[in-house]
Amino acid sequence: MSALPETPELPAARIGYFTLVFRELRKNRIAMLGLYAVLGLLFIAVFAPVLCANQPFLYRDATGWSSPWFGSLFDRLVYESSVDVFFNLLLVSSLPATLGYAIARRRSGPRFPRVRPRLVVGFFVTFTALFALIAPERLGPFQNPFFHSKSVVNYRTLSESATGSARASVAVFPPSRFSYRETDPSQSLLPPSLRHPFGTDTAGRDVLARMLFGTRISLTIGVVAVALYVAIGILIGALAGYFGGWIDALLSRLIEVMICFPTFFLILTLAALVRERSIFHVMVIIGVTSWTGVARLVRAEFLKHKGLEYAQAARALGIPVRRIIFAHILPNASAPVLVSATFGIASAILVESSLAFLGIGDLTVPSWGETLNSGRLEGRLWLILAPGFAIFFVVTVFNLVGEGLRDALDPKLRR
Repeated sequence: MSALPETPELPAARIGYFTLVFRELRKNRIAMLGLYAVLGLLFIAVFAPVLCANQPFLYRDATGWSSPWFGSLFDRLVYESSVDVFFNLLLVSSLPATLGYAIARRRSGPRFPRVRPRLVVGFFVTFTALFALIAPERLGPFQNPFFHSKSVVNYRTLSESATGSARASVAVFPPSRFSYRETDPSQSLLPPSLRHPFGTDTAGRDVLARMLFGTRISLTIGVVAVALYVAIGILIGALAGYFGGWIDALLSRLIEVMICFPTFFLILTLAALVRERSIFHVMVIIGVTSWTGVARLVRAEFLKHKGLEYAQAARALGIPVRRIIFAHILPNASAPVLVSATFGIASAILVESSLAFLGIGDLTVPSWGETLNSGRLEGRLWLILAPGFAIFFVVTVFNLVGEGLRDALDPKLRR
């Protein structure tokens, strides 16, 4: 009897590190619920103008058809903050980016996994260039021609007051017809109703609109401030942990000095010294005062990893120090940093809300803390519950994601 031919063994599929971490994260239902909630908050932040605006999608009067809503997305008299410009640009670019992604996936077929990174990088570079082009008011000594600003028309008031032949035949508005900046003293401190589901504040502004657009501020504060202090902490911690000696001693003393300062009171002091406070000043202040925890984590990881075989082999091969630090050791030491950054987003949102509550934040943006302070001063329950629940919800979901990510990154808990 002849022996059966041996079947060649198929090579095992390679599983990336982050794929393995995500598989572990998916086993934690509570963490996944928090992750879906974060994605929902991001959706609200991007599509806030679709949900709430006093500019109609379509409008027709005696002059014909127009789309005031689309024209107002980059009007700096409607959306003053660069944060709004960023999210509005993300809103406009989401449809062509999704279509381009679908077309590339269909045409590439099996080669799509190799094409996908180039698509992501291309979108990121293009988006960043467009934002840098339209966001600043001046480009060096010259006025930015793409800085869009024109007179603002409240089409909601116009369509409600027009009668007879002057009344617009078509006016298609978002579900809520109010802008977060629109003030009406005659409508101040109205309780929740069908017209204003969350009521109005002391200036007559719709609280629902300010809650929706406040999501943009909270997410931006959390991500940008955390990215800033994580970058500072990684740099200082990596240098201290890798080189050791007098460099480690000097940087460790710097970390200890910064830890000795009460962080929140240091933030209050720096914020009070800024004359014209903006949301970006708040981000920078939080970023430059909160890096010590990340620096200590990274230093400890580098002290452990620099003596392992792969780091010693890299040094023996003559690989440059910069590449050893950032390309070899840092990816293997990044797990605690990712967990710390996730928890840090929740902390940064709390700090920004606290600054706005105390009146030291940026008064031109719809901060939840400012609305909460207004409710405290006026004694109105709806002005306290809406922002209070929003802050509690956002902080909770980020903490849930952080807890799940910490468990997924721990090899001892994998099953």
